[in-house]
Amino acid sequence: MQTKQKVVIAEDHNILRAGLRSLLEDMEEVEVTAEARDGVEAIQCVREHLPDLLLLDLSMPRLNGLSAINEIKASYPETKILVLTVHKAEDYILESFRAGADGYCLKEADRADLFGAIRNVLAGKRYLDPGIADQVLEGFIEGKQSLKQQSSWDTVTQREKEVLKLVGEGRKNKEIGDILCISVKTVEKHRANIMEKLNLHNASELTAYAIKKGLVVEE
Repeated sequence: MQTKQKVVIAEDHNILRAGLRSLLEDMEEVEVTAEARDGVEAIQCVREHLPDLLLLDLSMPRLNGLSAINEIKASYPETKILVLTVHKAEDYILESFRAGADGYCLKEADRADLFGAIRNVLAGKRYLDPGIADQVLEGFIEGKQSLKQQSSWDTVTQREKEVLKLVGEGRKNKEIGDILCISVKTVEKHRANIMEKLNLHNASELTAYAIKKGLVVEE
């Protein structure tokens, strides 16, 4: 009997998470071993269950998907990560793969495409949703990808983006430090760096910028 490959689902919406679990029950070769509601829980689930695949949303509370990818790939590179998201913008796609994602699939994908994406990634192949493959290719051909023209946002580090997201959620420095396992002093330093790089001057402007960049989950 073939050993089933372990899958963890990280999705903050309860109904979507339950729907994904139900869908994956139709795949004989995989088994959902755990579920996570945010990036912090996703990292914990990977640490505990060592899954073959993490099915990961990008927009989640506390720690977002991009940050989770960085953390997980640094410690558990053998775990494959398939991003499942609504985001079609090129920035999200490029940043996901740059962080270490193995595949990128849209939530509007049908059942067959999702299963195909999972099987490709588990087989060690890269996967990019057909619905966005053309636009990404066009971006490279026309030289329009953001990587070619560095903006102030491009100078913000991944850790600084994590801090900015949490500031945008209204969290205090101590709480941010507890979530990211860093000192309050380090949080303050990151905030100062963000404000200098982005020419922002207070918490309200930081929050507005985090919302503009899609770092904060909107209810």
